This record gives sequence, structure tokens and C-alpha cells, in this order.
Amino acid sequence: MSGKGLVISRRGLIGGLGSTSALLLTGCGESQPPTYGNILRMGDNLTYAMQRTLLSPMALVREYDRSEITSMPATGTYDPARTELGLHDPQGGQDYAVLRKGGFADWRLVVEGLVDRPASFSLADLQRMQRRTQVTRHSCEEGWSAIAEWTGVPLRTVLETVGARPSARYVEFYTFDKMADNIDMIDAMHPQTILAYGMNGRDLPIGHGAPVRLRIERQIGYKSLKYVRRIVVTDRFNDLGNIKSGWAWYNGI
Repeated sequence: MSGKGLVISRRGLIGGLGSTSALLLTGCGESQPPTYGNILRMGDNLTYAMQRTLLSPMALVREYDRSEITSMPATGTYDPARTELGLHDPQGGQDYAVLRKGGFADWRLVVEGLVDRPASFSLADLQRMQRRTQVTRHSCEEGWSAIAEWTGVPLRTVLETVGARPSARYVEFYTFDKMADNIDMIDAMHPQTILAYGMNGRDLPIGHGAPVRLRIERQIGYKSLKYVRRIVVTDRFNDLGNIKSGWAWYNGI
């Protein structure tokens, strides 16, 4: 094929992808993550649309052997009860301190919103559900990475248990500190997206989000929220603070 032919083919490919991405973006209507007029955030939306167009929604990230597990620091909030930490929430921190003192026996995960059967699950309830263990790489936005083993229940199993409705498009997560975030249903239903209660063969440590944290293996580290206490299923996108603060909503890897 001539050089000219290659140029035309590439232009055709890019044009076709651009059209598909535009359909994805405009099809979301008011539910599309906002950009607030920021050109970088507009790029985030394009990246999201391109990845959803080009990549299989069920493609798995690499899983490692247990012999490849590395040390992993506990960064950000490492104890919601500590008042001196930047993301401390007074009520959430107080609640967490009480639950931790009781060995999390009274901890409950509330799941509500666009579901047929709103529920409140104990840690024991989650541990009785389908279990998944995976050894994956945590890629931090600060530039470091680590490999760890995570054990938990697939988020998909929880959503199926409560009967997430067909109109659902996003899943929101709220924690015992001031962190909150959301993901789309593609990542929510991915087999490697789990609610982890174990790390490296032991109960999840306090510093890594005990009793339960989110693991979203197809996105960068800060999306895997620690100290999860409530999940809301919704058909509309809500900016829970990250985009307005300058963070990208979607960070596919």
C-alpha cells in the first residue's frame, strides 16, 4: 500500500472512531460527567469514550503469582478515626471508632437507590457470598505501584443480590472519611471489581480500608476507595467532588 493510502486509511480510522466517540458522548445527555468548561476534563470524556469503544468491557488486567507480592504503603487516610488527618469526617470518624472497637461486628454496608431490594449487609453476610481472590498491581497516581492479593465479593454479586435495575448507569460509594466517588456500570459489573475484606491472606488492615474497601483493577489507585459504608445505584451522574477539584473521573489502565 502506498504512503498516501496509509494516510487515507488512518484518517478514515480516526474519523470513524471520532464519530463513535461522539455518539457515546452525546448519547449520555445530562448524565455525562461534566467538564465545567475545562479542556482537560473534555479530554477525559474523550478518553473514556475511546476506551469504551475500543476495549472489551470484560477484558481482565494481569494477575500475578503470590510470590510476586510486594510491600504496599497505606497512604491517604489510614484511620478515619484520626482527627488530624486531612480527610477526617467528624461523624464518620466517630462512627468508625465505635465499630472498630467492636471488631466491626455491627458494621453494615447499605446498598440502595435504583434497586428492587435495598439491603444492609454485615461483614459476615459479604463473606458468605461468592468469593474472589486476585493478585493485582495497584498503580498510584503519585507514580508508585505495588502488588497485593485481595479477597472479597464481586461487586456484581452484590448488585445482583439487591436487584439493580436495568436503568442503572452509575454506582456511587460513600466512606467513613470524606471520600466519595462513582463508576459506571461497565466497571461495576467487571469480574475484577470487588469489595475486598482480605489482603495478602489476612483480614483487611485498618490502614488499607478495613473492614471493606473497593478494588477497581481497571482504573488507577485512587478510585479504589477505602472504608466503604454505603453504595447508591443511580441513573444520573453526580460529581461527588473529584472533578470540581481537578481530578479525572475516569482513569482507565
